[in-house]
Amino acid sequence: MQQQREPTASESYFWPSVWALVLHVLVFGMLFVSFAFTPELPPAKPIVQATLYQLKSKSQATTQTNQKIAGEAKKSAARQTEVEQMEQKKIEQEAIKAAEQKKEDAAQKAEESKKADETKKADEAKKADEAKKADEAKKTAEAKKVEEKQLADIAKKKSEEEAKKAAEEEAKKAAAEEAKKKIVEDAKKKAAEDAKKKSEAEDAKKKVAEDAKKKAAADAAKKKSQEAARKSAEDKKAQALADLLSDTPERQQALADEQGDEVAGSFDDLIRARAAEGWARPPSARKGMTVVLQIGMLPDGTVTSVSVGKSSGDGPFDASAVAAVKNIGRLTEMQGMKPSDFAPYRSFKMTFTPEDLAL
Repeated sequence: MQQQREPTASESYFWPSVWALVLHVLVFGMLFVSFAFTPELPPAKPIVQATLYQLKSKSQATTQTNQKIAGEAKKSAARQTEVEQMEQKKIEQEAIKAAEQKKEDAAQKAEESKKADETKKADEAKKADEAKKADEAKKTAEAKKVEEKQLADIAKKKSEEEAKKAAEEEAKKAAAEEAKKKIVEDAKKKAAEDAKKKSEAEDAKKKVAEDAKKKAAADAAKKKSQEAARKSAEDKKAQALADLLSDTPERQQALADEQGDEVAGSFDDLIRARAAEGWARPPSARKGMTVVLQIGMLPDGTVTSVSVGKSSGDGPFDASAVAAVKNIGRLTEMQGMKPSDFAPYRSFKMTFTPEDLAL
């Protein structure tokens, strides 16, 4: 058996010293609290102090009596002091007890308040937990609704996309059929147009050939007519000169006037014929148009000026008539005319129509 070690002297006095120190601290703390919470005490009763005066009497009885009275007074004063001390101690004890009771009441109230706070906090925590659970449940329900809505939207969108895709496929199919039909129709239409263009080209070619033939024939006839007119004018002029030389003066004057009118008419036709040779018909020229031109010439037959005296109302036709007369240049047939016969042609007016220029 192991031998138990005996405590040393320092170890034996350590804990009693600690407990004594703690006890003193507690006592001083309680005294401090009791003084802090000590109620106001009633005023202390006056202490009767007896003063013994020794009489001058020298008798022993008196002396003894006085001594006895002084002793009684001293005892009475001691008892009074002891009573007062006991009362003071009692009051202090009651104050300490009241302070302790007040402290206990304050501690109890603090404990009750603490318990109430803890209960309140517990209730608040419980309510907060319940609210949190309700909020989480609400959020869960809302999340579930949102998820269900999203799934419904996805399903709806998928259905719409499938319907749209089907519609697009149908539209593509219909468009392909329509495009195929259109291609066939366009091909038929193009073939018809090509055939029509070919026919029109052939007709135009034929027409051009016919127009060329007609124009060649017209040009030949026109040239023949111009030659015949010129020959006729020359013949008439020669005959007029012969008549003038072979007849009487009166006869010669009459014949000259008559011949002058005929020559004038012949020169008008000659001017129209020469103008027609260089006329370029504008697209706006129509039958019934009439333009009056003011023409100036020299005795040798040179055209010096051409202007519009009265418009036909169509500018291109008027300009084409002016250009046609200017293109004549000079009429050699007018050379050798008498001044009296040429006088009317120095400045004169002539009327032209599309028919006159299209000889």
